[in-house]
Amino acid sequence: MFVIRHAADRGHANHGWLDSHHSFSFADYRDEDHVHFGPLRVINEDRVAPGAGFGTHSHRDMEIISYVLEGELAHTDSMGNKVVIRPGEVQIMSAGTGVTHSEENHASTVTHFLQIWIIPNRLHLKPGYQQTFFPDAEKRGKLRLVASERGEHGSVTVNQDVRLYAGLFGPDESAHHTIDFERIVYVHVVRGTVHVNGHPLNAGDAAKITGENRVELSDGVDGEVLLFDMAPLD
Repeated sequence: MFVIRHAADRGHANHGWLDSHHSFSFADYRDEDHVHFGPLRVINEDRVAPGAGFGTHSHRDMEIISYVLEGELAHTDSMGNKVVIRPGEVQIMSAGTGVTHSEENHASTVTHFLQIWIIPNRLHLKPGYQQTFFPDAEKRGKLRLVASERGEHGSVTVNQDVRLYAGLFGPDESAHHTIDFERIVYVHVVRGTVHVNGHPLNAGDAAKITGENRVELSDGVDGEVLLFDMAPLD
């Protein structure tokens, strides 16, 4: 089954300092048909105004990935990390038994990033943090593994049976991904356009793929995608 979720169908909230689109139920956006897909719980496309950000707040029992597209995001947390996240980097924070953190845009331009939450495979884990840079050359015309349960091939480690890939696709570039039996795939178009199994998808669009054995990515125009290959939740 191949189901398209169009960008315009997402939830939307504009708080002035934050303009956010929600692929799944989040905060005041309630959608019983889009609470989660397998362990994928949140994809928020956020634009944070200069000098603004998320003040110190807490999380627990969630795997939280930040994927910056434009600008930069200053991160401070209760584990002692004080870093800046920039385009090309993947940051993951395992909230586990509980962490507090803040995310601020100290730059003079808007910060555009994706906030992704994944339900962990175990509760009450020890909190953890990782941040890794993945060059565009490793994603150009291919799918680069950027997060996985065992941290394979230099990917960051996520406490769930999820393999997250990132790819960049132009008009003459294509790639395919084989889906193992009983696994599910979620493809989110980060920016530009790309054909997914022959269907043209634009920035913010996504495809839920179940019962299929292959994903084809092709015919992109400045296309960037994230592909989540996951075991369904029990």
